[in-house]
Amino acid sequence: MGVFIIDQIAIVTGVGHAAGIGAATCRELAAEGVNIFFTYWEALPDWPDTFQKELQEFGIQCAHERVDLSQSNAHIDLLEAVLKQLGEPAILINNAAYSTRDGYLKLTAEDLDSHYAVNMRATFLLSVAFARRFKQIGQTSGRIINLTSGQAHGPMIGELAYGATKGAIAAFTLSLSAELAPLGITVNAVNPGPTDTGWMSEAVKQELSPNFLMGRMGLPSDAAKLIGFLASDKAGWVTGQVINSEGGFLRK
Repeated sequence: MGVFIIDQIAIVTGVGHAAGIGAATCRELAAEGVNIFFTYWEALPDWPDTFQKELQEFGIQCAHERVDLSQSNAHIDLLEAVLKQLGEPAILINNAAYSTRDGYLKLTAEDLDSHYAVNMRATFLLSVAFARRFKQIGQTSGRIINLTSGQAHGPMIGELAYGATKGAIAAFTLSLSAELAPLGITVNAVNPGPTDTGWMSEAVKQELSPNFLMGRMGLPSDAAKLIGFLASDKAGWVTGQVINSEGGFLRK
């Protein structure tokens, strides 16, 4: 599909289960020969090791680490772990997210801080730390891909903190892309739309199904294919974009 430099290393955050966008992205990149370092916070006890072995079957190197991205120094610890175990990363995919239900009657300072720490601070600091290493060592081609959730397309009732903090990623993506373009690093964001990663109840699926004009829910592999393209050399001229890949999802 894409064109990748041999032995490139990608960081993928928020890979906590087999059915998620993070896992699908790891598979997509591993199939193209990209070495993978994935992070998670909550996962079944043996799943990270099992998934690592699955990815290594593609013939690539793989490592993983449990990382609490809500900690202010998580970006430093994560990059050090990647460098120690695999080497210099060339691709960063900020997939991790924090989400709880709130609404104006429930929203608290603690809720806001929890969402900010993972959705904004971790994404922002990891991105700039990744870029600073590029400048220091003189690498000439890199990719940062952020995941957002289409906040600009309509309200997210009952998810004020999530909607606001994920929405900020779009603004950050645009401004960072301009700063990093001279370094050869592209910065883009992907909004995959409602995706069946296991979080949807049957009631939610029935409610949303009529709005999918292509006749099906979004799949993790749909997002992963787009992320894989943006991570490849084929997307070297694409930067500062928020790509809304929703399969014709109709918001009412």
